[in-house]
Amino acid sequence: MSAGSKRSYSQTAMEASKVVSPFMPLFESFRSELDEHHDRRERVIKASRDITAQSKKIIFSLQRVRKLQHPLPPNVRKDIDPRYKEIFDRFTSILPDIQGLNAWRYQRQISGGIQEFIEALSFQHYLETQRLITLQEAQTKLPEGVQLTEDDYVLGLFDLVGELMRFAITNMATNGELPRGSAKEGEDTERDILADMRSLRTCFETLDTSRGNMDGSPLKRDIEKKMETMKTCVEKVEGAVYGMIIRGRERPKGWVPDMASETRPEPVESY
Repeated sequence: MSAGSKRSYSQTAMEASKVVSPFMPLFESFRSELDEHHDRRERVIKASRDITAQSKKIIFSLQRVRKLQHPLPPNVRKDIDPRYKEIFDRFTSILPDIQGLNAWRYQRQISGGIQEFIEALSFQHYLETQRLITLQEAQTKLPEGVQLTEDDYVLGLFDLVGELMRFAITNMATNGELPRGSAKEGEDTERDILADMRSLRTCFETLDTSRGNMDGSPLKRDIEKKMETMKTCVEKVEGAVYGMIIRGRERPKGWVPDMASETRPEPVESY
């Protein structure tokens, strides 16, 4: 290029493009890391939704059971076993994405699926044994590497109360009595499902969410929301039992319902 001549805009742009900024490799690594983060997050969310869907189907099948402290009917067992396997496989598929620090990084994304799984697992355990599954017992039902936090365990038990409510009211509508199991060691009488629900309500009401370190936390909001729903579920069963007792006293001995004249019961609201 001769002295004093000006470079064109295109020449200047071409020369500038050949200059590699020392920051480019750094930002390219940031881009790769963010892409990996979003991919992992989407995989975890998809797995959580699949686990939630399968857990709900397990609960629907368990609602066909009509007796406490009895083995599950073969048709129910046949239906839920493949769904448990599917849930186990979905947890296993995201194990590499929820290890180490990522276990906490994606906790909110997988939390919903774990809570729904705990709800289904604890409901089955209650139907078979009439007791709550412990945190340690529930952890053994998950693949090694999937962490069950105390928060997800407790919130899953909150949801269990809604299934106990549906189970109790359905049994009262079909059998005319409150579900109860056989007396356990150290107990003089049989314990019915309403007594268990009241015990759960008492325990849940002792949870203190007013501490300063919980202000604004997601756990506090979840507990407060589920607390009201849980109390409503227990009250619905109490109301159904009171109504059954009162109507039973008003009707004469040997009374048989006239199905044609009986009014249709109000549907149970979804929990």
